[in-house]
Amino acid sequence: MSTSNADRTPSETRPYPFPKLEGQEQVEPENNGIEGAVFVDKDGNKKVLRRRPPLLQIDQLNVVFGENQVLRDVNLKIRRGETVAVIGESGCGKTVLLKNMIGLIAPTSGRVLFNGRDLATLTDKELTETRSHYGFVFQMAALFDSMTISENVAFPLRQHRKTMKRSEVNERVERLLEEVGLIPDVVWNKTPAEISGGMRKRVGFARALAMEPELMLYDEPTTGLDPIMSDVVNELMIGARDKRRVSGVLVTHDMKSAVKVANRLIMLYPHSMLKPGEPQVIFDGTPEEIVMSTDPRVAQFIRGEAGDRIRESGNLK
Repeated sequence: MSTSNADRTPSETRPYPFPKLEGQEQVEPENNGIEGAVFVDKDGNKKVLRRRPPLLQIDQLNVVFGENQVLRDVNLKIRRGETVAVIGESGCGKTVLLKNMIGLIAPTSGRVLFNGRDLATLTDKELTETRSHYGFVFQMAALFDSMTISENVAFPLRQHRKTMKRSEVNERVERLLEEVGLIPDVVWNKTPAEISGGMRKRVGFARALAMEPELMLYDEPTTGLDPIMSDVVNELMIGARDKRRVSGVLVTHDMKSAVKVANRLIMLYPHSMLKPGEPQVIFDGTPEEIVMSTDPRVAQFIRGEAGDRIRESGNLK
């Protein structure tokens, strides 16, 4: 490594100041700066922290594969500074929704807008540049086996920040490894096979932060982890939101993680099980509200109860 402990600087944080409200002194609310949120200023007046459009907006999204409709008329807004958990049983379209958010799957109809730009209208070059504003934390970390830990974290910088000096890249990699709780001198030259599963998750998280993204996408980030390491990942997601002001979309079956990390939860229901005209998003609300939901499908999912669904296993075709 090119830097020493004495040369290290404090962890980088993305400079996302709270937008000033017209005619008002800038006030940092207690809701972590979620734009569009209501807060009370120091004089007791209610204010709305709103200035820019949503970071990510999905309008009337439909996705059909052959004769199989996966997503139907899905509408969703991700505000700047908030983390949204997308929950729902297997086969309801969560992963397909995530892939639409980044333009890996094109909508059959509807729009996906990032920073106000429709992903479907972008050229390949523009889409590649837009994706550099996303960070990805994959289910199984998805590290490159042939690369060292430092090379894995540096990979997006090598690809997209070609003007960065090697020393600058190494300095950022060191800070990111420290930020996720790893000791650079210990893991720097190791390969993914030489570290634990929990450490690989942390490395994947550090790599996702390398480009200083505006939006983090988490695909089942706690899968395969013990309860303690799962909570470490939860804290990393919370830190990305609160310290870096990064928005997030968390796709998960882990209700403990969803409730702890997310400002808002949405629940998708399989299209094939919906009534005619029924919206596919059957819940959209806060963690406090979901436990009070009177929809039996929501209650069944968050409690993890099979109920009468066990009979479906005998009707497979």
